[in-house]
Amino acid sequence: MQTIQDIGVEQDAHGVVWITIDRAHKHNALAGSVLASLAQAVATAGVLPTTRFIVIRGAGERFFAAGGDLVELSFVRDEVATHAMADRSRSALDAIRECPLPVLAFLNGDAIGGGAELAVACDMRLQAAHARIGYIQAKLAISSAWGGGADLCQLVGASRAMRMMARCELIDATQSLQWGLADAVISDGHDGADMKAFLEPMLNCSLHVLRAIKAQTTAWRTSQSYEQRRDVERAQVLSTWLHDDHWKASDRFLAKGSK
Repeated sequence: MQTIQDIGVEQDAHGVVWITIDRAHKHNALAGSVLASLAQAVATAGVLPTTRFIVIRGAGERFFAAGGDLVELSFVRDEVATHAMADRSRSALDAIRECPLPVLAFLNGDAIGGGAELAVACDMRLQAAHARIGYIQAKLAISSAWGGGADLCQLVGASRAMRMMARCELIDATQSLQWGLADAVISDGHDGADMKAFLEPMLNCSLHVLRAIKAQTTAWRTSQSYEQRRDVERAQVLSTWLHDDHWKASDRFLAKGSK
């Protein structure tokens, strides 16, 4: 496993890059240096031709990420410093939002505050059965700061986003799944049957097809126009249709049909 500051990076035999926030003793709090290392790890994995997709998780079982580092943030006291902190942190999460391939969050434990913003910056969320996700920033008399408010509204709608943020609700895995906040509930850990069942179809998907799909979802997420989104689709179908993987898959289907 490669280690950057407080971040572990490991690529498995299937081309999945597992990125671990390794600060269990600090509840995986997202200090500025941790966010920078996380952004670096995602950006590096995103351009490797062998990477199929990325999964971000936290060390331990209690927390995926417990928000910003409050000791560090206690020194942010004026307008310039506040904007600088928010911009740096948002840019770090933008590395995930803009990554050219899918980025999944495995909520091995609670994702709260800035940790919840990190979770919704990802393309999908796989939530451990005991884990919760919550925008609890209002408990500190602040609002979300890292682009997570816009993400949450787009993901669950304005009413549920208001409810989560204003009431500082911690949403459990069952409710997350019902709301579309989570895409799967994982009851048996990162290497259990639930995770394998969810990831298997993606492991069977060609690398360049996953990138083509991500390009389309990014176009939607960034509110590009209808015609711009159609243009992205048109460009991606060219790269996938003419690829050898398409013709091999087509030949397999035709061979089955002739039997």
